[in-house]
Amino acid sequence: MKKSIKLEVEEARHMIAAAVRKAAEIGVLETVCIVDDGGYPIVMERMNGARITGPQIAWNKAFTAAGHKRSTHLFNQAPNGPALPGNEAFGIQLSFEGRFAIFVGGFPIVVNGEVIGGVGLSGGNGEQDTACGVAALQALAELLPQPDYSVLVQADIKK
Repeated sequence: MKKSIKLEVEEARHMIAAAVRKAAEIGVLETVCIVDDGGYPIVMERMNGARITGPQIAWNKAFTAAGHKRSTHLFNQAPNGPALPGNEAFGIQLSFEGRFAIFVGGFPIVVNGEVIGGVGLSGGNGEQDTACGVAALQALAELLPQPDYSVLVQADIKK
């Protein structure tokens, strides 16, 4: 039997706080959602003044990243993004009643090589969402004791 690592609310809140700090630093109003390995929200925060559409979009991005084990922008990145016209997953964004997000802002949370959740961000442009997402992953890496836990901290994640 395999032992699993589970993301808990304390770690999720820590990640959200780091993403929100980064958003404030770069001057963008974000919504940040942290989901478990099944794609269900653990913690979500919408900054004051952030778009009302942000929560659903952030959740969709986190859901996709956790469930498909890859950063959402990799689906439509030329030339081999699987969701691009003519490629094997073209139209995948219609899956899960439109919940499947194929644009920048969703990142799987990978600890010790295992996808344990996802982080999704909505509110900035792609560069801003990425900066805030990487800040969340970095915060988790700094929180978890080394060498017991290794967190993948990068934008382009494909497991």
